[in-house]
Amino acid sequence: MTSNSVLVGDSHLPLRDVVAAELRRLILDGSLPPGERLVEDRLAQQLGVSRNPIREAMRVLEAEGFLDVVSRRGAFVAKLSVRQADDLFHVRLALEPLGARLAAAASAEEPNTELLARAWAILGLVNDSGPEQDRDTLATLHTELHSLIFEMSRNDYLIAIAIPMVKRGQWLLRQNSQLQTPSAWSEHHGLIAAIEAGDADLAEAAARHHVLSVRNSLRPRLEPA
Repeated sequence: MTSNSVLVGDSHLPLRDVVAAELRRLILDGSLPPGERLVEDRLAQQLGVSRNPIREAMRVLEAEGFLDVVSRRGAFVAKLSVRQADDLFHVRLALEPLGARLAAAASAEEPNTELLARAWAILGLVNDSGPEQDRDTLATLHTELHSLIFEMSRNDYLIAIAIPMVKRGQWLLRQNSQLQTPSAWSEHHGLIAAIEAGDADLAEAAARHHVLSVRNSLRPRLEPA
């Protein structure tokens, strides 16, 4: 684990939730790579807490699929198999086209200029310096961009369901996607343009095509189930 970990023992939030959020962040940014064994004592010292919230947080992350717990061996950062990735993409295929359609419909009524401006800013940043950006930064920007689309839908139920899915997808993309290549971002331009234009049909179709394209590009790099 890197030295970027923060001490969470002084937080006023429930320690289980704070520790879970920090461990989740370390997994997503690659500080805790797939297959790494988590040692309770080491994590407790690193994060400035006792072993109990570490143990509780690990149960949360196991339920979320970020950890695999093996009897008499301990907890390990999960490795995504083809089957697990397919499960994730089935959900993405249901939610992302819906999010894009609702975002475009909302934009047709009253565009959210702030969120649209941020989306274009992300695409501009990647276009100008994508090959020079590290994979963690690009994965974070990609997650933010897709989160913005759901936020533009103005549907609180969808946002609550979809944002965790997007963050889980960040983990998959960071491990396997070639986000430093322009082709990995090209489809987003048409998607955001359709949302900005208020074209719900085009935005939905663009989102579905994008999810299918990413799934097809990632599948050969994943571990067999």
